Amino acid sequence: MNIPSEYLEKIRAVYPNISFEHLDFNQDGMVNVLVVVNHDLVCRFAKDDWGKEVLSHEVMVLEVVRNYVDLRVPHFEHQEVGFVSYRFIKGEPLSRNTLLKLSEASQARIISQLARFHQQLHSIPNEVLVNAEVPSSGAARSREDWLELYEQVQETLFPHLWRHQQTWIHELFAPVITGELDLSYTPVLIDGDKAVYHILFDSVSESISGVIDFGTAGLGDPACDIAVQLGNYGEGIVRRMESDYPMLPEVIDRARFWVGTLELQWAFAGIKYKDISLSLAHIGLAREVQPVGTR
Repeated sequence: MNIPSEYLEKIRAVYPNISFEHLDFNQDGMVNVLVVVNHDLVCRFAKDDWGKEVLSHEVMVLEVVRNYVDLRVPHFEHQEVGFVSYRFIKGEPLSRNTLLKLSEASQARIISQLARFHQQLHSIPNEVLVNAEVPSSGAARSREDWLELYEQVQETLFPHLWRHQQTWIHELFAPVITGELDLSYTPVLIDGDKAVYHILFDSVSESISGVIDFGTAGLGDPACDIAVQLGNYGEGIVRRMESDYPMLPEVIDRARFWVGTLELQWAFAGIKYKDISLSLAHIGLAREVQPVGTR
């Protein structure tokens, strides 16, 4: 493992008595690189100036979030421009396969945790968000944004798609074009990107041990977060969230549309930036999603 010396020097400058008995190095993220020291200390370093802005934004958002959610979230014990550290939250990504292999009781417990987290996040008082000067989420989209994506997909992706795939895309966007799908919403604090690798599962207690990465959090449509969970786990599981997330019926149709656009957004980005890894980012998502308007 070849960890750049400047990272280790920065960690030692902040923690002069630390010993490097075990080091994990992760460069997979788009925004940060991670050094995990002794399975205990997570040190995140921004990759570039944009990453520094995202990290600063996350620090601000988490100051609000931790006061309103039950699940454990990162608590930055050191923060400066481009570098933060917090104590490691143990757990493995909560994949759909992992969840479905559990007993009905354990599934119910985890789904309830997931639902309550979103309910608590989406219920943070507006005045708190205003006072904290929380901006819009980077994941927020307007009707005009969706129509622009539709045009971009037709221009960029259609030459590479078969006819039945093009038909599926036309059907996906039809309710937006006709106005059948109401895209209006009251902005709340959303996470914007709570993918399976941001939801940590404790195999001993068979429960969620924590949630990480709030870099895309901000004001937006709660349907965005439910769309991500549809992609993570499928509609059968998301439907079971309703008892702890009572606003589900209000957002489910927008979420169904939104999740359908996710792989299109990433495929378009992959072609635009000539990065095939972006186009492949949504391999492995759940495919169990009902059409818009289904009851």
